[in-house]
Amino acid sequence: MKVDFFDFYLPESLIAQTPLKNRSDSRLMVLNKESGELQHTIFKNITEYLKPGDCLVLNDTKVLPARLFGIKEDTGAKIEVLLLKQLEGDQWETLVKPAKRIKVGTEIVFGDGMLKAVCIEEKEHGGRILQFQYEGIFYEVLDALGEMPLPPYIKEQLEDRDRYQTVYAKETGSAAAPTAGLHFTEELLDELKKMGVHITFLTLHVGLGTFRPVSVEEVNEHTMHAEFYQVSEDTAQLINQVKKQGGRIISVGTTSTRTLETIASLNNGQIVASSGWTDIFIFPGYEFKGIDGMITNFHLPKSTLIMLVSALAGREHVIHAYEEAVKEEYRFFSFGDAMLII
Repeated sequence: MKVDFFDFYLPESLIAQTPLKNRSDSRLMVLNKESGELQHTIFKNITEYLKPGDCLVLNDTKVLPARLFGIKEDTGAKIEVLLLKQLEGDQWETLVKPAKRIKVGTEIVFGDGMLKAVCIEEKEHGGRILQFQYEGIFYEVLDALGEMPLPPYIKEQLEDRDRYQTVYAKETGSAAAPTAGLHFTEELLDELKKMGVHITFLTLHVGLGTFRPVSVEEVNEHTMHAEFYQVSEDTAQLINQVKKQGGRIISVGTTSTRTLETIASLNNGQIVASSGWTDIFIFPGYEFKGIDGMITNFHLPKSTLIMLVSALAGREHVIHAYEEAVKEEYRFFSFGDAMLII
């Protein structure tokens, strides 16, 4: 299967640069995964497509303000650091720009010395292992000095950093937001609960692999980046109970989908409380075991995310839906509009 099968024309003008004033005012395209039929509405009207007994599964990960700007202690050269993954203690896997300036032993200073880092290992593609030094609590220091690591296709500054967090974000650890959840407000979640829709949470910390372009020609040659997930006993029990009673499991976002499918694949379709790392790669031909439907944003051409969506709804249906979205001028990517696949 060629990666080019998942290409479509996307004008740059449709890439949303800023979030809407009201989260749930974004547009919603509803795609019937069996027939390919499309409907156009507004996200807050999602209540019309969900039924009592259905279960929405949301990812409660919280984005770290993981982009830091510092200077090389010896020369004063400007250095940008992006935190990717905490290793042991205060050691972090990072991406550094310009990486060629940072060798083992190099010291970087942030915020007039509030935070310092020493390079202890060089990795490929600009990766560096840094040992951080500070006083107090690391995440509080990061909160004071760090910026949100917005995706590379967003050029505008984000005025309110909370708009790149879901309203239910809780577990700190992501390098990017699970953007399908950005459309929900507290009021909309309350309305769904009152209708009898179950709401439950899992955690998957989104890595920067989510933005990594597919550089191979054949789909099955691509390797996914591993990401950490966690599902509680309460969530597992609720999902299994909903399935047993004939309710639909609707995952909010590709991250929730990948977590549920990872666990269901290992447990004959059952969801069990567990945590670990997943590098599951879902593309057409995959048989879903954990979910019945999904809420997701509009994704990049030839990305692993549009491949996942195509696995659920069929490539032809999805490419047609995306061509329709371009024609109707939907907003794309992180701050864009949403699609409900049922």
